[in-house]
Amino acid sequence: MEPLLSWLAVHQQIIYIVILSIFLGVEVIGRVPSVLHTPLMSGANAIHGVVIIGAIIVMGQASDDDYAALILGFAAVVLGTLNVVGGFVVTDRMLEMFKNKKNGVPKS
Repeated sequence: MEPLLSWLAVHQQIIYIVILSIFLGVEVIGRVPSVLHTPLMSGANAIHGVVIIGAIIVMGQASDDDYAALILGFAAVVLGTLNVVGGFVVTDRMLEMFKNKKNGVPKS
């Protein structure tokens, strides 16, 4: 228990920043109108693309016996990929709403 408390004391400012950024992110995203969710999804896809690349680099640099880094890197790749694919699916469904039913051409 003592190592955990000393680690928390050393990283107290960073922990506060992470907690405040979570609350700020929830407030900002919660107040976004539904019209802007598609552009936000595109931005999230770009960010998660960077997360996937970073996780692959971390997994490549980890030693073979560092199971924690390998498991976390694999989880980051899987979850980031799911988020990117889900974002593209949602964006595609949103764009389908703007196509003409008869010939598939976007409405003018």
